[in-house]
Amino acid sequence: MKKGDCDTMKKFLALILTLAMALSVTACGGSDDTADDTADGEGSGTEETADYASMTDDELKAAITTVEGGKLTVATSPDFAPYEFYAIDENGDPQLAGFDMDLAQYIADYLGLSLEIVPMDFDGTIMELQNGNVDLGMAGYSPDPKRADSMDFSDIYITGGQSFVCVESNKDLFTSLEDANNADYQIGAQVGSIQADLAHENTPDADIIELAKVPDIIAELVTGKLDGAFIETMVAESYATQYPELCLVLEVPYDAEGSVVGVTKGNAALLEGVNRAIAAAKEDGSFDQYVLTANELASGDIIEGLVDENGEAVQ
Repeated sequence: MKKGDCDTMKKFLALILTLAMALSVTACGGSDDTADDTADGEGSGTEETADYASMTDDELKAAITTVEGGKLTVATSPDFAPYEFYAIDENGDPQLAGFDMDLAQYIADYLGLSLEIVPMDFDGTIMELQNGNVDLGMAGYSPDPKRADSMDFSDIYITGGQSFVCVESNKDLFTSLEDANNADYQIGAQVGSIQADLAHENTPDADIIELAKVPDIIAELVTGKLDGAFIETMVAESYATQYPELCLVLEVPYDAEGSVVGVTKGNAALLEGVNRAIAAAKEDGSFDQYVLTANELASGDIIEGLVDENGEAVQ
């Protein structure tokens, strides 16, 4: 081969190599763009872009994921009659009751899932939700913005209020919340609850005693160990049927009145399903019946939320 021909061949091969490298870079750039689009949810069926609200019920059910496949796991604190509590059935056995428990079953049935209720202390329900160990928390939650990092909120399914409670013989001591804001008074509230926040907000100078269970607060009130307590109004009314000496003496202002279901953070499909079930239960009258039944049961024999380490009711 002549020297000129050799030089020409070298230049040609160099050109081919340059073109090949350029094509390789372009192809890699295309892959990166596609990956970025996918990560952003563009043109893909990722959860970020899924329009669950537009899905049919069957499509939504297929899209829902739970902690355990085919099962809806719900944390609750059964010391909050008439929301959730243990009632004595006709055989003398303790059974979980309350309109939250009936609504939980309705939601599970609506979504085509079996139901597992896991009883625990109230603050434990929030922790289990935050850790993703359960699908839902149903414990009379108010949609407090401070809980928004731990759970997503369903639509409000019942509207309630907050009350300051004492025994009948002390009601004249408390004509306003300011009267309770006294270092000489011991004021009760449930650990981790909205009521505890309200106690610190309205009676910061009092000796605030936070207890794990509402029945413990009631017991301390009726035995005179607490001077007053902050309790959700419907719950206080329920316990007043058991303890006539209890008096709902003051309404407590609170902006976020109403109760919601807590849903594991980021599970948008399940949140949509829960909201649809709540709407259906209210529309067909089921939820109104649940409230009536729960109030009737709560006025009878109840076990006040006492459970052992296995979640079994103890008397």
